[in-house]
Amino acid sequence: MATPPFFTIYHNSSDSIFAADLEQEQAYSARTGAVDKLKDVAALFKLRLASLVVVSAVLGYGMGVPTGAFSISAALLLTLGGLLVTGASNALNQVIEVEQDSLMDRTQARPLVRRSMSVPFAIGIALAAGAAGSALLWMTFGPLTGILALLSLFMYVALYTPMKKLSSWAVFVGAFPGAFPPMLGYVAATGHFGLGPGLLFAMQFMWQFPHFWSIAWVLNDDYAKAGYHLLPSRGGRDKYSASLTVLYAFFALLTGLLPWTFGLTGPWAALVAFALGAWMLHKSIRLFRTLDKADARKLMFASFLYLPVVQLAYVIFKT
Repeated sequence: MATPPFFTIYHNSSDSIFAADLEQEQAYSARTGAVDKLKDVAALFKLRLASLVVVSAVLGYGMGVPTGAFSISAALLLTLGGLLVTGASNALNQVIEVEQDSLMDRTQARPLVRRSMSVPFAIGIALAAGAAGSALLWMTFGPLTGILALLSLFMYVALYTPMKKLSSWAVFVGAFPGAFPPMLGYVAATGHFGLGPGLLFAMQFMWQFPHFWSIAWVLNDDYAKAGYHLLPSRGGRDKYSASLTVLYAFFALLTGLLPWTFGLTGPWAALVAFALGAWMLHKSIRLFRTLDKADARKLMFASFLYLPVVQLAYVIFKT
C-alpha cells in the first residue's frame, strides 16, 4: 500500500509540529491523569458517533441470523470490533485534519488541536485499534467480515478524508465506507455476500446524502473556514444543493422499501420505512423552499431518527 496520507502530510507540511509532538510525549504522560487520557481517547475515537455506526452493524447482524438464533456474545464481539475499527478511522481522520480542525469552531476542543495528546500517540493507538478490531472480526466471523472492516477503514482514511479538501465529491466517496456497517453485520451473521447485505448497503448509502448535506448546510460557514465545500453546489446553500437533497431523500425513501420488496422483511417494516422516508422527504422539500438553516436542522433530526428506527423495524418484522 502507498505511504499513508497522514505521514505524507506531516512530512511535507508540518515537520516542526511533528518534532514538537515527539518531544512532548513524556510531558503528556506527566501532565494528564488517567481519566483525562481516557477522555481524550474517547474524543479521538468519537465514541458517540462510533456507537451509532455499531448499532447499524448489530442490526445488520440481526437481519442476517435466523429468527431465534441471535447470539448476545456474538453481538458483543461485533460491537467491540466495530468500535475499534470505527474509532481508528475517526482517530486517523483527526490526525490528517488537525490543521483544519484548528480553524473550525466545532473542532477546536479536540485533543490534537488542544495538544493534550501527541500526534505519535494518536497514530499509534489508532493503528493498534484498527488492527485489533479487524483481527477480532476476522477471527470471530470469518475473512469476509475482517476484509470489509479493513476496506472500510482504508476508504475512509485514505480516500474520503484527503478528498474533502479537494471536492464535494468526497461525500459520494465517503458514502461507500459509511454504508458498510449493516452489510458487514449481515455478512458476519451469514459468512457470505448476497441480496440481503446488498439491499442494506443500498439503503444506508442513499440515506447518507440527505443526512450529510443537512449537516453540511448547518455547518457550511464553519466548514468554509477550513476550506471545505461539502454541499453539492459551489454556491453552498443554494437551490441546486437543496434540489439534490430532495432528489436523494426521494431515492432514500425508495431504497428503504427494497428489503420488503424482495421479501426480507414484512409489510409493517415497509410502513415504518415509508412513513419515516416520507417525513425526511417532506423536510427536504421544506428546505428547498426556504433555504433556511432551521429547516436543515429539522431534516438532520429526521435523518438521525430514520436510520436506527427503520433498521430496527427490519429486524423486528423480518420474514
